[in-house]
Amino acid sequence: MALYPHATLDTMVDTLKAAAESSRLRILALLSRGDLTVSDLTEILNQSQPRVSRHLKLLLEAGLIGRYQEGSWAYFRLSDADTERDFVNGLVSRVHLSDPQVERDLERLSAVKRRRQERAREYFSANATSWDQIRSLHVSDSAVEAALKRLVGKKPFQTMLDLGTGTGRLLELFAPLYRRGVGIDLSREMLTVARANLDRAGIANAQVRQGDIYAPPVERDTYDLVTMHQVLHYLDDPQLAVGEAARLLRPSGRLVIVDFAPHGLEFLRDEHAHLRLGFSDRQVSEWFADAGLELEASEEFEPRNSTGAKLTVKLWIARDQRLLIADPSPASPFLRETA
Repeated sequence: MALYPHATLDTMVDTLKAAAESSRLRILALLSRGDLTVSDLTEILNQSQPRVSRHLKLLLEAGLIGRYQEGSWAYFRLSDADTERDFVNGLVSRVHLSDPQVERDLERLSAVKRRRQERAREYFSANATSWDQIRSLHVSDSAVEAALKRLVGKKPFQTMLDLGTGTGRLLELFAPLYRRGVGIDLSREMLTVARANLDRAGIANAQVRQGDIYAPPVERDTYDLVTMHQVLHYLDDPQLAVGEAARLLRPSGRLVIVDFAPHGLEFLRDEHAHLRLGFSDRQVSEWFADAGLELEASEEFEPRNSTGAKLTVKLWIARDQRLLIADPSPASPFLRETA
């Protein structure tokens, strides 16, 4: 198990103390499988809310977990920092799953996740007709996903951010490549769907949070890949959203946008809340340039049905033009960036 590099003795002792208690270690094991609320943890651990909150406070103070607000709910997750996550994962990986207490915790966790999935099914049932109507107008999702995988490539990377994550499908698609993924969406209902889908797919290295796409609750200069899939046409200021997304990229990071080409289907405004009727290559290229990005590739997907109303899907991928250069100084083994 890798411990903290260059930690002081006191820091190491405090960290080990925070984790070295059965309930807190159980919490860490549960959070390694996904984000949970206090209510979730209270139910799973079969402990009082004040007691669970006390354990969470100690873990927060030790930097082993993080907290974020989603409306009136507070969610807890493993720390975003790679060192802390590695430390926790190293600990929990050594806890035997056949331990009776761990088995009970995982059974109760499964019950919590089943309820999430039921809420997701209810939301899908209420909206399926609307989504199916739009899907019938454009190329299949599988064709676009295949192009996304080909353009992004197979090389692993550290971090991914999906803005307007919706069902969490892109987090699921690229889960084998990234070490840590985050999805942002303003709709709590869609976050319920995304969490259920990620749970069902067994994806523990991604989390979703409620947030405004114009001011995402994440750090800038952090992500190797940022995606915006069928999001821009809902926004009143898509250029501002593209600029904000660009600020979240690490040097040499990539921004992927999937949306519609210009069209004249006014009913999408009236019946489906689309504020923009597609985007041209010129528009998107100019937004990329203004944000300091360079367009690397674009692809177009015509619908198979060429008669009647139709939507052409566009895919654009751009790269941050800053570079990471290894610092040659032997005293400084870190990377520095240059424009």
